[in-house]
Amino acid sequence: MSEEHYLELCENPVQFENASSVNNVFFDEANKQVFAVRSGGATGVVVKGPDDKNSVAFRMDDKGEVKCIKFSIGNKILAVQRTPKSVDFISFIPDYPHLECSQECKMKNASILGFCWTNWNEIIFITDQGIEFYQVLLDKRSLKLLKSQSVNVNWYMYCPETAVILLSTTTQGNVLQPFAFKSGTMSKMPKFEIELPVVPKPAKLNLTERDIAVATIYGQLYVMYLKHHSRTTDSPCAEVVLYQLPREGSCKKTNVLKLNTTGKFALNVVDNLVVVHHQSSQTSIIFDIKLREPDCAFNVHQPVLPGRSIHPYRIPLTGPAAVATQPPVPCELYSSSWSVFQPDIIISASQGYLWYLQVKLPPTVNLLQDKGKLMDFLLRRRDCKMVILSVCAQMLNGGDKGGLPVVATVFDKLNQVYKEYLEAEQTYTVAMESGPSRGSAARDRPVRTQAVIDQSDMYTHVLSSFSEKKDTSHKFIIAVLMEYIRSLNQVQITVQHYLYELVIKMLVQHNLFYMLHQFLQYHVLSDSKPLACLLLSLESTYPPAHQLSLDMLKRLSTANDEIVEVLLSRQQVLGALRFIRSVGGHDNISARKFLDAARQTADQMLFYTIFRFFEQRNLRLRGSPSFNPDGAVSSS
Repeated sequence: MSEEHYLELCENPVQFENASSVNNVFFDEANKQVFAVRSGGATGVVVKGPDDKNSVAFRMDDKGEVKCIKFSIGNKILAVQRTPKSVDFISFIPDYPHLECSQECKMKNASILGFCWTNWNEIIFITDQGIEFYQVLLDKRSLKLLKSQSVNVNWYMYCPETAVILLSTTTQGNVLQPFAFKSGTMSKMPKFEIELPVVPKPAKLNLTERDIAVATIYGQLYVMYLKHHSRTTDSPCAEVVLYQLPREGSCKKTNVLKLNTTGKFALNVVDNLVVVHHQSSQTSIIFDIKLREPDCAFNVHQPVLPGRSIHPYRIPLTGPAAVATQPPVPCELYSSSWSVFQPDIIISASQGYLWYLQVKLPPTVNLLQDKGKLMDFLLRRRDCKMVILSVCAQMLNGGDKGGLPVVATVFDKLNQVYKEYLEAEQTYTVAMESGPSRGSAARDRPVRTQAVIDQSDMYTHVLSSFSEKKDTSHKFIIAVLMEYIRSLNQVQITVQHYLYELVIKMLVQHNLFYMLHQFLQYHVLSDSKPLACLLLSLESTYPPAHQLSLDMLKRLSTANDEIVEVLLSRQQVLGALRFIRSVGGHDNISARKFLDAARQTADQMLFYTIFRFFEQRNLRLRGSPSFNPDGAVSSS
């Protein structure tokens, strides 16, 4: 069963002092830092982030209960909220040590709901009456108001990756007003409405922040709404509705994720997958919004895989009571004390742990039987290369031998991604060689992701070992190799010679020379110098291979020297000479190699004929400025 757990908590979590009556725990989503504040900070504050090098410990004066505490980007300025009206600032900049200042919200009778840093010295206050955007001027011990906006706010949500903040407005809370922040500017984006399943009467707050999450999926910002249907509706099961929030233009409803159950849920996004945790069943399901369901509407999605629990996790015992021989204690998964943050963070304040949620790809292979769908799923994942190659090997080698149509589908999907990368690389190279054009943005070199499975990968990890399988029909092996070559040709990728060599090796091994002849005659195997050389080496086994090789070299039009060498090696001196005269260029060739080849035949008449030919050529060319003395004939 453990092999079916496709979700797991990271091995090295961030550990902090657990929440207690004397220790309050806060989490900053922007810096991914946990603050453990003891006794209002008087007995110490310990800040821990994903990297231990960023851990910070300090003390503060106890000026009252801390409601919110966050560092600015780079841990330069600490902001602490203790009252509904103001935020205190403390400098952690070496050039301005111990500088402090405080800022009250500008709007009268407003209460601060929270604050968000957008830069090392820019901060947003969110109040119940709007937002205020400030620049912190620590050297002047003051804040400068950059911009403000009045709007009634129920609650807010911030996405630090895109610096977009959502404000819940109106009585029901379902009209969301987004604002975007960049380089000291604040932009108001078009507001949008979340469709509620039931409108309460009289109207009251019906959409809370527990039902909303904001995250980036496949490079696009989405607002995820956890929609609970009432039991009286036709479909009481819950669903997650995705609204895409572009930088420009209005927000639009794009996807619906069917949960097929009811209860308490929490959302994460891991490797562009939407993960939905279900507390009562202690299972999680995943959705890939780029996978299309054939029997569903365009934007309706079912779970990619059946629901599974997160992989069991054990917490090692620490502290004075711990004994070295004591086994780790099982962690209570899906605990009611868990807090889930975007995109992939789970925190247990009661246990003092912050985990990153991870997707394990190997277990998904056996849970997703449709190989085409499995490839679509794997190709979009971060660490997919070795898993994809293992699927290909399993599909060909094991008891799971897919029919050729399935094999063809998999190859086509792999080579389409391969082709897109090659085209992007070529476009980048051309752009770099031509230099930057006026008004065009600088190009970034295409990133080669693990989804790019090239010919070398397939040859090394799949095809070479597959071709040596003794318990597999050689006809099936040849058909698979040819299917891979067909797929490469279909997307116009030049096939590497070692793949052709693998095919020829199989054909020769099983005496399928008629098939080899046909493949060459109809150019199923593309012409190349390495392939022609391979054919030459087969002459003792299959005599026609010699002529096939010469024909291939002649078709290449760039292998005249090689053809001459082949003919001379077989002591076909006159044939080599006739070939050179037919293609031109015999004025520049060296006579020595022809004379040496003629001498080895022990045919004096042949030697004399060759000697006379080059002697006459040299007499004709002696007055030419392009005459090559190395080509001169010596009677020695």
